[in-house]
Amino acid sequence: MSQTKSSSAAVSNSTAPQLAEAAARPRSVTLIYCPLHLGGPHAGASMGPAAMKVAMLVSKIQQIGFTVAREVDIAVPEALCWWEKSTNQARCVPEIGQVSLDVARAVEEALDAGTIPITLGGDHSLAIGSIAGVSNYYRKRKEEFGVMWFDAHGDINTPESSHSGNVHGMPFAVSLGDGDERLTKLLGFAPKLDASRCALIGIRDLDSEEVKLIAKAGIAPFTMRDVDDLGMAGVVREALRRVGAEGSQGSAHESKLRNFHVSFDLDVIDPDVAPGVSTASRGGLSYRESHHALELLADTGMVASIDIVELNPARDLRNQTAELAVDLVQSVLGKNIL
Repeated sequence: MSQTKSSSAAVSNSTAPQLAEAAARPRSVTLIYCPLHLGGPHAGASMGPAAMKVAMLVSKIQQIGFTVAREVDIAVPEALCWWEKSTNQARCVPEIGQVSLDVARAVEEALDAGTIPITLGGDHSLAIGSIAGVSNYYRKRKEEFGVMWFDAHGDINTPESSHSGNVHGMPFAVSLGDGDERLTKLLGFAPKLDASRCALIGIRDLDSEEVKLIAKAGIAPFTMRDVDDLGMAGVVREALRRVGAEGSQGSAHESKLRNFHVSFDLDVIDPDVAPGVSTASRGGLSYRESHHALELLADTGMVASIDIVELNPARDLRNQTAELAVDLVQSVLGKNIL
């Protein structure tokens, strides 16, 4: 997939430095397979990484000039979670905490090795670990980073606000320092994120308490109405400005970001296009909008780490969502037609 020159220019008036930065980015990735399904009652999410392997993930990455330096398999322990009962406590926290620690270590090791870590899931609770690893890496270097979070949902619930206790609805909150301390204090510090450096894109299905939590957190939210009104290029441009990305205009931040993490939940896409997700919500991004967003982010040269999550092959049709997920990996890595 590729953007036109005009849409690329719409994101920034200083594309030449960004393209030079993109060219200087690592051309090697570390693939971290995390079949985590304990964040909710959807066991099919455990098959997500395997489905992407079937969709030729490695060869598709190699086709666009990247090497796969390493492939890491994260072990997910068994857990007894009673999904039928409502609770105001986070479920499966010890098990998710162990997986998160393993993911965090793998992500930080990948960054230390000069590669781009791509964590493949699995449900979105894996972002607790991936963001912890990214945050620890930049914390040691006294550098800031931003987050572009694509999701139909806010994922910013806390155990107190959640009606289900499902941790896959909490990873953004945990990363911001709100939630069960066994998760928020992973690697010994919290929060992992600066809310003013975070954008949440594509939201349309929020719990009532999440609306308040998003406003309180101070992140930059972009609903599907914003996508309709501004177009995808406009949303990406504004998101980059709000988080203070290098090359963006009018940011209130004194220092500009040079790196950000992309956490992409496949349920941000309309289920007509991506049926193989655990919590589908009508009215999402189109096929083209999804690719366009990631292409524009790739053009900035600042994508340093990536999550692709919530693929559930048990709900897919002929592996089409897995194939789409692999194509999206190519787009966020900078695949172009010419």
